[in-house]
Amino acid sequence: MRRRINATKWPERETVTDASQGVQLATMQALARYWATEYDWRKIEAKMKALPQFITEIDGLDIHFIHVRSKHENALPLIVTHGWPGSIIEQLKIVDPLTNPTAHGGNASDAFHLVIRQCRATDTQENRPPPVGCCPHRACLGRADEAPRVYEIRGARRRLGRGRHRRNGLQAPPELLGIHTNMPGIFPGDIDKAAFPGRRRHRSVS
Repeated sequence: MRRRINATKWPERETVTDASQGVQLATMQALARYWATEYDWRKIEAKMKALPQFITEIDGLDIHFIHVRSKHENALPLIVTHGWPGSIIEQLKIVDPLTNPTAHGGNASDAFHLVIRQCRATDTQENRPPPVGCCPHRACLGRADEAPRVYEIRGARRRLGRGRHRRNGLQAPPELLGIHTNMPGIFPGDIDKAAFPGRRRHRSVS
């Protein structure tokens, strides 16, 4: 990777002082220097290897996930997913605060058992295409009734989630306590119209 970055043939500098012609050359060169000289993959790799990781199969697809159990007996099962573009690396910083809240000023009642699911779009363990008819939501998580298989606790009756778990919310299985998402996917009508002029309307609220 470093060899290819250092061999980059850069274009001429933009002719304006702002970003109206695209990302500025200096910005791209600074980013390239970081990846070529400063980024330390081994540091990230060590953090990943310190956590329990598993692969299960759902509908013929390999599903990779991190599974960290809290030391607190009544911890709540929580499935965490990431968006695209992104990866489970983004979630590493929340593992200890959620599984071990008493070490971070919280209470034992705040504890979670965590499953951090790698969505297939970024899953390096899965090189096969999804089955015909498998939508992105299902490829990322699976059906609601398959979530306990990802969680690996049969009969777990409480789960929360984020991101594509809103599909589970629509399915409303009895095991699901609730969901949380930071991307609700709805827009006020005037903003939707201004953001996507001439395009097919997204679901909106007024």
